[in-house]
Amino acid sequence: MSQDVIMLGIESSCDETAAAVVRNGREVLSNVISSQIDIHTLYGGVVPEIASRKHVERVNQVIEEALSEASVSLQDITAVSVTYGPGLVGALLVGVGTAKALAYGLHKPLVGVHHIEGHIAANYIEHPELEPPFLCLVVSGGHTHLVRVEEYNKFQIIGCTHDDAAGEAFDKVARAIGLGYPGGPKVDRLAREGNPHAIEFPRAKVGGSELDFSFSGLKSAVLNYLNGCRMKGEEIHAADVAASFQQAVVDVLVDRTVRGARKLGETKIAVAGGVAANSALRRAMEQACQEEHLTLYHPSPVYCTDNGAMIGVQGYYEYMAGIRHGLDLNAVPSLAIGQRGCL
Repeated sequence: MSQDVIMLGIESSCDETAAAVVRNGREVLSNVISSQIDIHTLYGGVVPEIASRKHVERVNQVIEEALSEASVSLQDITAVSVTYGPGLVGALLVGVGTAKALAYGLHKPLVGVHHIEGHIAANYIEHPELEPPFLCLVVSGGHTHLVRVEEYNKFQIIGCTHDDAAGEAFDKVARAIGLGYPGGPKVDRLAREGNPHAIEFPRAKVGGSELDFSFSGLKSAVLNYLNGCRMKGEEIHAADVAASFQQAVVDVLVDRTVRGARKLGETKIAVAGGVAANSALRRAMEQACQEEHLTLYHPSPVYCTDNGAMIGVQGYYEYMAGIRHGLDLNAVPSLAIGQRGCL
């Protein structure tokens, strides 16, 4: 055990309280997630204050469960890694405060991890052959980034959204259709019953930025279509709306990713984040990569959602690179990828 690097990963950036134990950056010994979806569904979305309070209630229990499941003690841990941004500031503070207390009490190193870099690192868990450099599409409720992973802890953003993130657009359209929260999985399920070519929604292009994204126009087009149908008294086929909207999002995501790979000469593509679990995106990306002779990597759905394992994995590579944080580590809700905060 002493020769292994055992990372405790803690994640609390939004509405999942999560902890995991990871050995040597690739082997997940435990991965415990406490979701708040049932609570936030009552309000149609995440309520930050409620999320923070629930993290306080569950964080110690989740960490204890992760240690028990991994059959390790706190003394066996090499270092404590924790998400310190981006995310909801109150939620982040719970995880950061807990990690600092553990690191201080155990005399163990503290490693702050960028949430998006953690999502990217989730690909290493089930793909031991995957190593940088590669191109990664990160798609979630708050982010849509096209990132070149140059090294395990060196990243370059080559494309991003100018407005709504893909997951945010899913949530807003789901609400408009009447599906409720969380929107992504519900739209995905309903879309399987619809015709993705029934309605021609726009595929936005950003002038002068061929690898960037924009989804606000698409969201508005869906809302205008629904309002138009209601004003005219026309029947709304929700499954067709969901399928057509989803197809528009997927077309743009796949197009920009493949373009980026061509431009950079990359042969490996990864996808990460909550929307990476979308079945239509996975199918389309697999087909595109096969046609373009690119190798595709993506995590299992459990590692697409926010989880502690991805923080433990990225924390390992940060730790091995010599990155340490002091007890002055703070939550940074708008942390940009590549920034390290206080070292």
